[in-house]
Amino acid sequence: MEEPHVHKIFTNHKELMESFLLQKTGFLSDAESQDANKSKMDKAIFAYPIKHYTELQDMGSNGENFAVLEMDEFTVFIGDTFKIGDAIIQVSQPGPVSRQHLQGGLQTGWYFRIIQEGMIQGATDFELLERPYPEWSIAACTEVVYLHQDDFRAADDLYACEALGDIWRRTLRKRLRGF
Repeated sequence: MEEPHVHKIFTNHKELMESFLLQKTGFLSDAESQDANKSKMDKAIFAYPIKHYTELQDMGSNGENFAVLEMDEFTVFIGDTFKIGDAIIQVSQPGPVSRQHLQGGLQTGWYFRIIQEGMIQGATDFELLERPYPEWSIAACTEVVYLHQDDFRAADDLYACEALGDIWRRTLRKRLRGF
């Protein structure tokens, strides 16, 4: 089995061919990377597994920055920390969720926050540095928030996951505490 790696890298739906600087807020050329609030920093990079693409979809068409191989929502966990090129990135939360994603088998992709800025390029392996929350796969998080909304114990356990993105933590806090 191959190592997980970034197959292609996109910014503003265009493939990047050269190496470039990955900053705390994402790619220097991404329009959204200009806003440096915490919620945006939790979503600096959006990754989507290549195996989810249909014959009619082009890579980059979902707004993803990384089209990845050998990774999916069942093998990637909140808090997973990877070295890629000179950068260190951490999984923060599942990607955008629609009815189609839920019916298609929890195919949401996921977001990374940037722990350490650095140069990266496509066709680069991910080196797993840390997995602090092996119980919280991207798929499990999506199930708790969207499919098992009455499971308050699971929601409370997920809320306690400190590496979870701020937006998801607020959603869970509101469900659990009403504010």
